[in-house]
Amino acid sequence: MTPIDRPRLAVRSPADLIAAVPYLIGFHPVDSVVVVALRGRQIVFAARADLPDQGADPLPPARHLAEVVGRQRAEAATVLGYGPPARVTGSVDAVRAALTGSGLLLLDALRVADGRYWSYLCTETDCCPPEGTPYDARASEVSATAVFAGQVALPDRAALTAQVAPVDGPARAAMGQATDRAEQRLVALMSTADTELPDDRALRSAGRAAVRAAQRRQRRGESLTDDEVAWLGLLLTHLPVRDHAWERTDGRDEDIALWSDVLRRTESALSAAPASLLAFAAWRAGQGALAAVTLERALVEHPDYSLALLLDDVLRRGIPPSELDGWPTVASAALLRPRQRRPRRT
Repeated sequence: MTPIDRPRLAVRSPADLIAAVPYLIGFHPVDSVVVVALRGRQIVFAARADLPDQGADPLPPARHLAEVVGRQRAEAATVLGYGPPARVTGSVDAVRAALTGSGLLLLDALRVADGRYWSYLCTETDCCPPEGTPYDARASEVSATAVFAGQVALPDRAALTAQVAPVDGPARAAMGQATDRAEQRLVALMSTADTELPDDRALRSAGRAAVRAAQRRQRRGESLTDDEVAWLGLLLTHLPVRDHAWERTDGRDEDIALWSDVLRRTESALSAAPASLLAFAAWRAGQGALAAVTLERALVEHPDYSLALLLDDVLRRGIPPSELDGWPTVASAALLRPRQRRPRRT
């Protein structure tokens, strides 16, 4: 089963929905507001944002969430706020207003904290007591189904960020040495290119061979050597090579595993291309949170890298992966048309 082919989670109650949220966004939310959107009886989208700081205006992030959800052709939504009432209530109210203003049916609005939940819409004390309704996500059938299907909910967003952090210690030192060898290999390749293959054909040929060899190794479940990672990372700085890798990348498990490995091991100076490829694969797989933390790293290390900026804009606008069904033979102008980068929002 690939991340695109996810199991059907039967959500029959607020407790079931709370249990499902970590598997929908990839980690257990803390100090967050989450919107779960539906079309008919099917969950089609989940979006999360940090709660605003005390005293901050909750309306701009609320409107942004409503805009993103609206692009999913959703019909209804539930809002969940995670944290104390002093921080949650204003943000949930703002999101509620933004969603209803955009024409969505609001099914419920919940606050979740300390193993209990409260509904902002229910006033019946029999089903919604003032002290909150206890729930046990671990005992939920939803959690059991997700775990059985191999889905993972990390403890928090920091754990997700750690999955794309560079390796350190002896592994980093070894990769530095491998990168030096790759640079020497590249110099040797280019010194013979004029006589054997004109222009950049030698570089492009070597790059395509490296990409295809890496993908074959990944499909066989084999890890790349340090020299293979360094050579591939260096060749990906050549845009035709990167675009060849992009055309061969989708949302398969193998794509995510390959580019995660290359990103973590390659030198930070070479991280822009593998980070962008991983973000694209994660987005295509519906793993928006992984794509977001990957792009955060990419844009810290390479703030002007065009493909990372393009994908960052795709995530901000909430473009669904279905826009590129048939990739790479079908390309969407909504994705491939560059736009001016907007200020980062949580």
